[in-house]
Amino acid sequence: MRKVTFLIILLCALAFFVGFFVSPLKSKEKNFSSAEFTSSPVFSEKGSSLPTNVSFVEIAEKIIPTVVNISAEKSIKIKTPTFEFFSPFEDFFREFFKDFPLPKEFSEKIRSLGSGVIISEDGYIITNNHVIEGYDKLIITLSDGTKFKEKDVKVIGRDPKTDVALLKIETKKKLPYAPLGNSDEVRIGEWVMAVGNPFGLSGTVTVGVISAKHRTGIDLYGGPTYQDFIQTDAAINPGNSGGPLVNLKGEVIGINTAIKTTSGGNIGIGFAIPINLVKKVKDDLIKRGKVVRGYLGIYLQELTEELKESMDLPKDLEGVVIRDIIPNSPASKADLKSGDVILKFQGKKVKSVNELRFMVAETPPKTKVTLEIYRNGKIKTVEVVLGEMPEEVSQVKKEAVFDIGLKVKEAKEGVTVEEVEPDSPAEEAGFQVGDIILEIQKEKINNLDDYYRVLEKVKDRKSILFKVKRGDEIYLLPLKLKQ
Repeated sequence: MRKVTFLIILLCALAFFVGFFVSPLKSKEKNFSSAEFTSSPVFSEKGSSLPTNVSFVEIAEKIIPTVVNISAEKSIKIKTPTFEFFSPFEDFFREFFKDFPLPKEFSEKIRSLGSGVIISEDGYIITNNHVIEGYDKLIITLSDGTKFKEKDVKVIGRDPKTDVALLKIETKKKLPYAPLGNSDEVRIGEWVMAVGNPFGLSGTVTVGVISAKHRTGIDLYGGPTYQDFIQTDAAINPGNSGGPLVNLKGEVIGINTAIKTTSGGNIGIGFAIPINLVKKVKDDLIKRGKVVRGYLGIYLQELTEELKESMDLPKDLEGVVIRDIIPNSPASKADLKSGDVILKFQGKKVKSVNELRFMVAETPPKTKVTLEIYRNGKIKTVEVVLGEMPEEVSQVKKEAVFDIGLKVKEAKEGVTVEEVEPDSPAEEAGFQVGDIILEIQKEKINNLDDYYRVLEKVKDRKSILFKVKRGDEIYLLPLKLKQ
């Protein structure tokens, strides 16, 4: 009996030790097996568009032929520096150097490189506005080396407010094109691929994930005003602008536009315009040659804690503040006042200026909208019929404004001078990079819309008076126009 009992105990002990050592080995085997599939989605939830068993190689092979290289060229005039001679040797040096004449100015060609993506077999191409803006010669090179230039390249339209441009190449050949996805379905952490021509290196592919969505308030050169960026850590470098950001289905979900960097190169923070926004711009440019947006006609600012306190507003109030109303605008015809806090637009809560700006812009003109506002301790409803955003606010009118030699961008206060063209009226008037334009001909300048509107208004004058802020000082600069 004792022998039987001992044998049973021995068998139990043996089973325990076998289970203890063998089980972890099986567990490790399972973990290793699942790790093999981490580059592809391992689950599919209802409504998810993510495929299974996706290969980055397959996606690259399909997308690379749809990505084009865009090179642009323009000529600028460079003013030759001149010598200034002062007494007592002024006459001597002028006589000495009279036989060494220097040209007063010469032309220099500036080139830009960027990317684009073909979206239809008949040659429509999406890129960034900043890739082609201001350039007069465009050359588009396909992945197979075929080049299109001058009369074979047509600019269908540009929209600086979103930094989108639409081109078309004239060809009888059916071209490979990339399908457009749905950027509303993009999820943070999702794998993506960026394709473009960084530093002129065509067909470059980089891979990363969606780092964030709905990024706004990014300080970028030249805008854009309407920002709702997808953020990614897929490497984006100079030359990638205008190229596609692609999901694991091989669909374009964004147009790569900009990077945040301290070195000039990629540090893992890139931004792409959501393709759903691009689609709307693209459709308008094809149908009308411009983007049609709803227009309210108000200047807004964020509702900060300091404003709430100074305006005696409830601490839990959410919305944006109307700081001014544009004369003869839809808002001026409604019961809206400076100091009103807009809480809702068409029943949707308003949390930021950028959010309301999008809501209004995406609503068709002539639509009667309802605003919920807070005024004098009470909540009230106001109805407004939206107008169409004036053309002077868009690039169409911007090009019609005469050239005074300034490149500006919108700032928190007025517009900031980014570039002063040599030998231009602006340079002769004394403008400097970094100047903030506050007024033109005694009219206040709050943003780019005001800047171009007032310039168009005063273009027939011989001289225009600018009020600018330089550092902590205010200057009045009279600018003489070339007749």
